[in-house]
Amino acid sequence: MNQSQVDLVQRTFRHLMPIGDTVAEVFYRRLFELDPALRPLFRGDMKEQGRKLMQMMAVAVQGLSRLDTIIPAVEDLGRRHAAYGVQGSHYETVGTALLMTLRIGLADAYSQDVHDAWSAAYQTLARTMQRAAHATL
Repeated sequence: MNQSQVDLVQRTFRHLMPIGDTVAEVFYRRLFELDPALRPLFRGDMKEQGRKLMQMMAVAVQGLSRLDTIIPAVEDLGRRHAAYGVQGSHYETVGTALLMTLRIGLADAYSQDVHDAWSAAYQTLARTMQRAAHATL
């Protein structure tokens, strides 16, 4: 991921923050449409889960400029997700749901460059989470 991609992710995320509850709702709706088998992994209040998602995304997006500062937290998240039953194949589904959500949330501001930047950011974080999850097995 290069600096212009980091800047683009951070800039477009600022557009999503005011509609964070809606973004989270759309994300989870898309996720469960893509793979209904993931629904049982989420046992709590989905509005609260959505808020946690947006908070986690805010930290991750802000930390993209200084990846070394967020890597320990991302690794811990990967280990926790493995304990919840998240499998390697789920990461692809989550990435697809995320990009679908961004297309909806950003509307006309969504472009191929935005897609590529978010895809690169997600892949960077997902690979870190997966490596940490596999290291605990």
